Amino acid sequence: MQGRYTLYMEMERAARIAGGFALLGAGTAMLVLPGPGVLAILGGLTLLERDIPWAKRVTDRIRPKRAAQPEQKSDQPGG
Repeated sequence: MQGRYTLYMEMERAARIAGGFALLGAGTAMLVLPGPGVLAILGGLTLLERDIPWAKRVTDRIRPKRAAQPEQKSDQPGG
């Protein structure tokens, strides 16, 4: 059973990496062609960040820092 699980995990990882690079390539092409190029690039980086360290570093720089901003409480009910 262990061998099948490991094979499944490796196939899932390979599919994630292939999909991520496919989205990166398509997004790069869509920067000059019609289409949502930036969204495709961000999607590709999101898929790749789990397996590839440089993609994780890029997405960490892009993501907003939510912990640095204090939450504002509303005085109005229901909001």
